Order: sequence, then structure tokens, then C-alpha cells
Amino acid sequence: MLLKVEKLNIALGGNQIIKNLSFSVEKGEILTILGPNGSGKSVLVKTLLGLIPYEGKITWGEEIKIGYLPQGLSQLKMQESPLTVWEFFDLKSSSPSLQDVKHFLGLVGLESSILSQVAGTLSGGQFQRVLLAWVLISHPNVIFLDEPTTGVDIAGGKTIYSLLYDIKKKENITVFLITHDLNIVYKHSTNVLCLSRQGYTCFGKPKQILNKKKLEQIFGMEVKYYKH
Repeated sequence: MLLKVEKLNIALGGNQIIKNLSFSVEKGEILTILGPNGSGKSVLVKTLLGLIPYEGKITWGEEIKIGYLPQGLSQLKMQESPLTVWEFFDLKSSSPSLQDVKHFLGLVGLESSILSQVAGTLSGGQFQRVLLAWVLISHPNVIFLDEPTTGVDIAGGKTIYSLLYDIKKKENITVFLITHDLNIVYKHSTNVLCLSRQGYTCFGKPKQILNKKKLEQIFGMEVKYYKH
């Protein structure tokens, strides 16, 4: 067992964000955390990372090394910075080797020639892949990704999501992914954890729990989606 959460309650500013939530994650799984804005997805992730106080029980397995990519990072925020991609990697406290940087850039479908480019000049898709490599280069065995750009096209027509699935297998990592995109959840998620603003939750295999009725309970409206 990688993670076990039991009767988790989280309150912020007097508001109950998460109530009596229980779920578990095994090593090597992809857990997708699904729900509308304001349902507590990012709050849950920050709580699992030990950043927010809570009531209940969170039990991690042994020898856990976590990588975290928070929400809202984009190349637009780098446009005024002169940092090259290599200098961006060199900011890591671990001071990664050039060989490691090239390896992880290759894993996310980028050539090493991108190292000399100014990070702020990259396309949105390129920068998302650089960020993913930046997280992976610390050799975590668990990664948290808060709403990466799942629709960005990768070489060969892949999305960030399918790329993550390939990397998970190669690097033997466990992935926690927050997303709104229902259309890609079914294909690679091991389990889905659903949160709603009204406190409704569900947890299980996506093809077993994500039916029309439950999706409407989660999102509070009619939802259109396609199973892959």
C-alpha cells in the first residue's frame, strides 16, 4: 500500500472543504482526482503533501520521494526571464547532470538542442513537457500534477496524459493527477477520486463509477463525454 486515507476532514476559514473522505492508492497506479472548480481538488493534494492541517488519518508507505507540479505554471510567466532551459534545470537544488537532463527531456519527447533556448520563448506544449522533465529529474517515485495541459499535442499525436502513462511504466512511478478532462480519464486511470462542491464523493475504477448520473452529481449539471 502506497497511501491510505481514512475519514479525512479538511476545513479552511470555517468552511468544510473535504468531509469524511477515505481512499487508498497502490504503488504504480494513476489516480485521477476529478471535479469542478471549488470542489477541493488542490486543497486535497496540498493536504496529502503535508501543507494543510486536517483531521483523520493519512498513512504513507516507506521510502516515498515526491515530485510536485502545482497549478498555474506556464511559459507566459517566464517570458520576462532570460533563463535558458538548461539554466532552469540548474536551479534544482540537486544540480542535475547534463546526461540526466538529456535523458528526461528525451522521455518527454524533446531534443537536447532545446537546452540553449530561452524558456520563455517555448510554446505552451514545449514548456509543459520541460516542466514534466523538471519534476522527474529528481527521481521521485510519486508525482503530483495539478491540471497540466492535457490537450497539448505531443509528437505522434500523444497528449500529456498518455505521455505520463508511458513514463509511469518506464520509471515505475505512481501518479496523482488533477484534471477536468473527462474524455481522457478512462483510458489510463487506475482509479478515479471524484469530489463535488456539495460534498458528494466517489472512488473506484473509471469505467465502473463514471456514469451519467454520478457525473451530474459531481459537476451539478449535464455532462457530455466520450469513453475511450
